[in-house]
Amino acid sequence: MARPRFWDPEGRRSGGIPTYPWRMAPAGYLTRRQLRDRGLRPGGQPVAAQILWRSRRSSTGVRAAYLYRLALAKPVRPMTEGRWRALAAANAARRTCPVCGMDAGYVLPAHLGTCLRCADGTPLAA
Repeated sequence: MARPRFWDPEGRRSGGIPTYPWRMAPAGYLTRRQLRDRGLRPGGQPVAAQILWRSRRSSTGVRAAYLYRLALAKPVRPMTEGRWRALAAANAARRTCPVCGMDAGYVLPAHLGTCLRCADGTPLAA
């Protein structure tokens, strides 16, 4: 039986990183999203392995997902009051129009850089 194209558990062909095909990663390795779903983070550990698969979305035709060791993962840091304030300020800045200075109530479209009312040239109602 032929081995799948991306099967390289020793990392000989992929720069020293163990490589597995889609859905064939060994137990104990998780992506960042999978770690986050469990309330964990990589915690500074290097990439332990990768999953490769063919994809038409990528310009190279191959996409990758990096894997981290579950045993070395650390708990997600809790949000402090200062972090909540900083997040609220950052979100408010994304909603504030630089032209009229009003909170649009939505994140401003990046391609316009202003709220929809200013982009259309519609005057504010008095």
